[in-house]
Amino acid sequence: MELHHYLVLLLVIISCAVLSVSAENVPSTHISTPLNRTSFPSDFVFGAASSAYQYEGAAKEDGRGPSIWDNFTHKYPGKIVDRSNGDIANDFYHRYKDDIKLMEFIGINAFRFSISWSRILPYGTLSKGVNKEGISFYNNLINELLSKGLQPFPTIYHWDLPQALQDKYGGFLSPLILDDFRDFAEVCFKEFGDRVKHWATMNEPYIFILGGYNLGIMAPGRCSSWMNNDCPGGNSAIEPYIAGHFMLLCHAQTVKLYREKYKPFQNGQIGIVLVSHWFVPYSRRPADLKAAQRALDFMYGWFLNPLTYGDYPKIMHALVGKRLPKFTHEEAELVKGSYDFLGLNYYTSFYAANLPAINTVNISMLSDSKTNLSSDRNGKFIGNPTGFSMFYVYPRGLKDLLIYTKRKYKNPTIYITECGISYANITTIKQGTDDPQRVDFYRRHLLAVKQAITDGVDVKGFFPWSLLDNFEWASGYTQNFGLIYVDRAHKLKRYFKKSALWFKKFLQ
Repeated sequence: MELHHYLVLLLVIISCAVLSVSAENVPSTHISTPLNRTSFPSDFVFGAASSAYQYEGAAKEDGRGPSIWDNFTHKYPGKIVDRSNGDIANDFYHRYKDDIKLMEFIGINAFRFSISWSRILPYGTLSKGVNKEGISFYNNLINELLSKGLQPFPTIYHWDLPQALQDKYGGFLSPLILDDFRDFAEVCFKEFGDRVKHWATMNEPYIFILGGYNLGIMAPGRCSSWMNNDCPGGNSAIEPYIAGHFMLLCHAQTVKLYREKYKPFQNGQIGIVLVSHWFVPYSRRPADLKAAQRALDFMYGWFLNPLTYGDYPKIMHALVGKRLPKFTHEEAELVKGSYDFLGLNYYTSFYAANLPAINTVNISMLSDSKTNLSSDRNGKFIGNPTGFSMFYVYPRGLKDLLIYTKRKYKNPTIYITECGISYANITTIKQGTDDPQRVDFYRRHLLAVKQAITDGVDVKGFFPWSLLDNFEWASGYTQNFGLIYVDRAHKLKRYFKKSALWFKKFLQ
């Protein structure tokens, strides 16, 4: 996730600084630990993950309208590392049947994808019409998945808001988004809900907000001018919390709609996908212990605390003050308990140290937590390096995050909806398919999941990010997270990586 000249961006988004990854990086430990499909419950789901803008392409075909990511990549190409976009992406729109055959070969039994809002409602609103070609595409995709024995796990919103709604009222900065989001979700329930048993309302609101409303490096690209001189306006101290508030309300009212109107006869479940790093105290000093907890509260608790208890964490109220919106009593009751399962995305961990000094002029959502995050302590990194310069391999963080979730948030049902490792700047098929570190990464993280299950965490599934190498937001196509290599120099031909073949053997 992107390296920015502000140190606070160590948290996130797609990094343009890279490290080469080779077999020498692969640790030799854990190789002999027994691990296979039978190490997990018989109903445990093994899938792979994707999203519409990163995969589909066909940006102007069959009635699809522009999204904020279409606008962002074309209006601000310099903010994408390789100045690329998702106009073609993986051409999944035309190749989904062949890609499902690849899934079938590997042996996964579920596929996580998102539904492009602007492919269903090109102008964002129900009143301006439903695009029948878009409905047809997702019907065909779902039917093809089911015919091959794969469960569809659709996400209703994965960051690609119709540009029409951004232009009309500012998207997630306006309460008008509530009605339009609900209408879009209801179209999805009506058209696809008879075959879908696991819905996620939205993906990673934290990263969407951080990149899009704080740093300005992701769509819709809003930020304070002191953070980025190339922003179309914004207020990094206020807008992130407004957007987060309306995203939570969009989610909650959608869950209410589904539970009251569709769940009784469609018999599905509905949840949300959140992301969190794990934060290790930099020292045993009480101030650093508290800093690690604050970092968790500002990234993870920001959303999961309201979803579980009906309000933001107390520390957010204390440090953000009046900039943090308040839930009415009715809204708190609506949000509280509004998920059947939690999708959890995990990639890495950081050391967290107390940062008492605050710049009272240039305030943003990242400075509010009063923490200093780093990947090393006394010159030693928290784990092995990866293709993302600030992401290090730390499987224990996944186990600790799962156990923490069980203890603090009432032991929810959890699906690991994303977990992955990147190789960077791949230029040949041989480089693209030779990924021993990824094999080791997944073995160690699956062991962490197994340990968490043994400790009583209710984990039901694991979805690597990602099935295919794809458009990685601000990193464009310079980062490769897939189990399958996509040769962009030769008509997007697909090649299995060693990691895909390892999964195939693991799942047999």
